[in-house]
Amino acid sequence: MRPRPPVKGRGIVSGTGLIVTCLTATLAALVCSLWSYTDRPGTGPDVLSAQTLRTSYGPLSALDQDFLVKVRLAGLWELPAGRQAQTKGTTPAVRTAGRHLVEGHRFLDERVRGVAARLNLVLPDAPSDQQKQWLETLDTAQGAEYDRQFANILRLAHGRVFSVVAQVRASTRNSLVRDLADDANTTVLDHIKVLEATGYVDFDAVARDMATGSTPPTGAPAPAAPPAPAPDPATTLPPPTFRPPPEQ
Repeated sequence: MRPRPPVKGRGIVSGTGLIVTCLTATLAALVCSLWSYTDRPGTGPDVLSAQTLRTSYGPLSALDQDFLVKVRLAGLWELPAGRQAQTKGTTPAVRTAGRHLVEGHRFLDERVRGVAARLNLVLPDAPSDQQKQWLETLDTAQGAEYDRQFANILRLAHGRVFSVVAQVRASTRNSLVRDLADDANTTVLDHIKVLEATGYVDFDAVARDMATGSTPPTGAPAPAAPPAPAPDPATTLPPPTFRPPPEQ
């Protein structure tokens, strides 16, 4: 029997098929890799959105940027409010709370401006309209009414910021923001405690504010809270923990 002649082009077909197979496998791997990355926790829209800034300290998300702005804004109105309470407050507890606000926000304001400078982020230089309204309310209040307004407005504002600090600390991927959130957590918690120690905080209003996100009240007086022991006037904030700046 005569041997069958070889089929022409088999080598070409086999080589082309191999190339196509390899390309298909490569494309599938790339698609799978992209899908698994975007589905991974911590890489959702907030982190990979168009608002995210890439920095040498890690991604700066939209939430991180909003946090830095909030810290700066808090200092712009709570520093003057604290200074005012040191002279206008009618009880040692209110005056002590004012001093804590001054010390704490002076420290945080220096920290946030330093962080923003490293991240090339522009911060506001004036309080918001709502914060100006709160300051005006405190300017016009007198006596025990001033003490009550000061304690409740500042306590409700700190409660709302406290939840933002926790959210940022839990989710940020930026090392500078993470360190700032640690300092903010310590400072805000201290302020919450000394404001509550004035005895004027309406805890029902605090609960409603946290549940609805409403604005701290500036209207009719709330029911008087049971008096709490006044803090020792000699009490001071624990010394802030300063960290060496990250290596450039």
